[in-house]
Amino acid sequence: MQKVITDDLDALLDILPAHIRKPLCEQKDISDLLEVVLDLGRSPEARFPGREVVLNPREVDETDIDYVVSRIGNFGDDNRAGIERTLHRISAIRNREGRIVGLTCRVGRAVFGTIKVIEDLVESGKSVMLLGRPGVGKTTMLREVARVLADDINKRVIIVDTSNEIAGDGDIPHPAIGHARRMQVKTPAMQHAVMIEAVENHMPEVIVIDEIGTELEAQAARTIAERGVQLVGTAHGNTLENLMLNPTLADLIGGIQSVTLGDEEARRRGTQKSILERTSPPTFDIVVEIQERDRVAIHPDVAEAVDAILRGQAIDTEVRWLDENGEVRVEKPLVELKKGKEKKTAGRDQHRIYLFGVNRGRLEHMAREINLDLEIVDKVEEANLLVTSKNYYRRKPQKVRDAEAANLPIYVLKSNTPPQIRQMLQSIYPVAGPGKRDSFQVALAEAEEAVAKIKNGGEGEVELSPQSAYIRRLQHLIAERNEMASRSEGKDPNRRVKIYKG
Repeated sequence: MQKVITDDLDALLDILPAHIRKPLCEQKDISDLLEVVLDLGRSPEARFPGREVVLNPREVDETDIDYVVSRIGNFGDDNRAGIERTLHRISAIRNREGRIVGLTCRVGRAVFGTIKVIEDLVESGKSVMLLGRPGVGKTTMLREVARVLADDINKRVIIVDTSNEIAGDGDIPHPAIGHARRMQVKTPAMQHAVMIEAVENHMPEVIVIDEIGTELEAQAARTIAERGVQLVGTAHGNTLENLMLNPTLADLIGGIQSVTLGDEEARRRGTQKSILERTSPPTFDIVVEIQERDRVAIHPDVAEAVDAILRGQAIDTEVRWLDENGEVRVEKPLVELKKGKEKKTAGRDQHRIYLFGVNRGRLEHMAREINLDLEIVDKVEEANLLVTSKNYYRRKPQKVRDAEAANLPIYVLKSNTPPQIRQMLQSIYPVAGPGKRDSFQVALAEAEEAVAKIKNGGEGEVELSPQSAYIRRLQHLIAERNEMASRSEGKDPNRRVKIYKG
C-alpha cells in the first residue's frame, strides 16, 4: 500500500489571524508545515523541516491569542486542545496566573500505509511497544495500527486517547482510525483507570495506548496483557536500554531485580555473586525502536533481548526500512563480524583496528567522547579487526577480499556517521562509554568490591561512583544483603552510594 497523507490543513489555517495566515499560505512548502508558534510579545513563527520562518514582524498580542483560543476546543489538564474532527494539536503556555501567553499549533497528519514496515508484527497478535524520540512518528504509526487492526484484520480495537491526539478532538473520532473505537480520558492522571475500564466494559481484542508514562499505567498494561488482550502502545524512551534504566517503566519489559548467588553458582556462571535478572515475563512481546520515519530497529523477543543485555552479551537487532520503491528491506544484526557469519562481542584491548573507507578522525573523536583508547593500525596484516562501511563492503575491493581470505573479522558499518560509529564502539568494547550495555554489571561489581574491602578490614567505608536512582537502589540492596549499612550522598547527577559497617 502506498502512503496517502491527509492533514486537514485548511482547518488549522482558519484558526489563525489573517496577518499570520496570509504569509503562511504564501510558503511554497506549506504542505510540509510542522507547527506555528505564537508567543506573546514575539513575532509569529512557522516551523518546517530544517527551517523556521518569521511570518510577520508584528509582535503577537493578546488579541491574537484570544482569536485562536476562541476557535478551538477546550484545554484539558495537560494544556492541550484541538480542532474538532481533525488531528491538529494546540498546546498552551500559561503565566503564573494561568493566563495563556503562548501557543504551539501543531499539524496533525494521518499517514495511511505508514505501518507497512512492521505490519506483520502487528498482525501477529503479540503486544508491541513503539519507542522513539519526540516527533519521529510514534503517534502517527499508532493511529495507523489501530485502523489496520480494526478494518483489515476485523479485530475489536479500543483506543485509550488521553489527549485526543490519536483520534482527534471532539466526540466523533477522525476517520484515520477506521472502525476502531475511541475512549477519551478526562484527565491524564486517569489514563490507567480508563485502560482497565476499556477491558472490563467493552471486550476489546486490542487496546491501543499512547505514552505509557507512570507506574500505575505500567501496572494497568500488565493487567490487560494477563487477560489475553493484545497491547500496542508507546512509552517515553528511545531504546530498549532506556526502558531498562527507567524504574517506573521497567515492568513493561519484565522488571529487573538484584539476585545474590551462592559461591558455587557464581563460579559456575562465571559472574559476580550479585547479578541482575529479569523479574517476570515482559508485558510487551516485541519492542520497535523508530529510528527515523520508515526505518525501525526491532527486538522480536523482548525477554531474550533483556536477558542478553543483563548478561553483557550482544543482542540481535533486526533493522527494517522502506526503500525508494516503497518495498520493505530487512537487515539482520548491525553488529555483524563477518567470519563465517560469526557474531562476537570482544572485550577491551583485544582489537587492533584497520579502517577501510571509514573516517579516522571521526572515529577517534567518538572514542575520546566515551573515554576509550583505540589501537588503529596502518597495515591490514597487523589488524585483528577490519572496520568498513556497507558501501565499500558490497564492492568487495582487494583489501576486503584479502581480509576475508585471511579469516579476519570484518565489522560492517551501515553508514559512516557518528551514531553508527558510536554504536560500533559500544558493541565491540562493551564496557565503553555512557551508553554501555553492561553498566548494570559494572555498578554492581563496584558495590561487591566495596563490600569485600570493608569485610576484609581494608576500609571503614567506601564511596561508589555516581549512578542513577535506579542503580543506586540496587547497590543499597547489595549492601543490605551483606549486612552492611549504606546511604546516598550528593546531588544529581553526582549523587552516589556510600557503604559502611552497620
